[in-house]
Amino acid sequence: MRDMLEGKLKRFETLEKQLSDPTVLSDSNRMAAVAREHGSLGRLAKKYKTFKQLSDEISEAKELADSEDEDMSELALAELPDLKKKREKVWRELLDMTIGGEEANRSRCVMEIRAGTGGDEAALFAGNLYQMYKKHAETKGWKVEVMDVSETELGGFKEIILAFEGEGVYRELQYESGGHRVQRVPETETKGRVHTSAATVAVLPEPEDVEVDLKPDDYRKDTCRASGPGGQKVNKTDSAVRLTHYETGIVVTIQDEKSQHKNYAKALRVLKSRLYEHKLREENEKRSSERKSLVGSGDRSQRIRTYNFPENRVTDHRINFTLYKLDQVIAGAMQPVTDALIDHDRQALRDSMGDLED
Repeated sequence: MRDMLEGKLKRFETLEKQLSDPTVLSDSNRMAAVAREHGSLGRLAKKYKTFKQLSDEISEAKELADSEDEDMSELALAELPDLKKKREKVWRELLDMTIGGEEANRSRCVMEIRAGTGGDEAALFAGNLYQMYKKHAETKGWKVEVMDVSETELGGFKEIILAFEGEGVYRELQYESGGHRVQRVPETETKGRVHTSAATVAVLPEPEDVEVDLKPDDYRKDTCRASGPGGQKVNKTDSAVRLTHYETGIVVTIQDEKSQHKNYAKALRVLKSRLYEHKLREENEKRSSERKSLVGSGDRSQRIRTYNFPENRVTDHRINFTLYKLDQVIAGAMQPVTDALIDHDRQALRDSMGDLED
């Protein structure tokens, strides 16, 4: 925990210096990326600086308490309880700010929703999830951008890629990664039988340009004509863009815009997010013996939640949380589910860290 906080503070101070660097100031794109990352780290870094300052004051007070000067010793002993109380409060606030891992304070992320088993019903469910996240984002004041979408003839989605931006966006949405299962009677079901379908959700932190070193030589760019439902061509120009990263084999295809230039820009953002996730996953695997995930494994194939329409029930299997308000959750009021997951993490983190030593 301390090592992570030291790393975040060091990064924040580095970015602070870059904000006054002439080479950065002359590059508007880099300047914007540095400013965004600096802003996202600000609250955490400043809070940790306060914690360190209080720790130094406690150390100084302890030294004075042991001095031969009785007046100074008495004064220091009187100050110590209040200093420790303040530091404990700041420490608890720091724990809350780091719930969800090192990337929790990201203000931008990419979400990929894909239909799983269940055919057309799974695609319609993917559409329901999209609407749920979109309405939830509206209540939070987050910005939502459709990066790419592959629709079905019935109005569902084989796949849809979204970009979210706003305070606390990754901290909350990262809990959505995994397998989502729906149980309901499809509109096409004549005998009223309940069917089970599935969709997968992956939420990736979106890095700033200064964090991912991606050069044109690192990937292959291909263009082709965009296609619609059933494979039909939707325009006569080669506007769809496919990027293939040589080292990792990661492939990103974007065809949402009619402009090849816009599709290329979106594809780069998605590729950088996937590369950043790949890098984080490798780092986590290296130190997996040292730490465990607080909620689930994070594996995309893991079934994390069930949406049972006949019972109006939503159940998150990671924490055995059930809410009989599925109609409200699917309409965007999913905060109670997110809060339950965050509270579970908060308690687990506090239990693992304990109180500060004197």
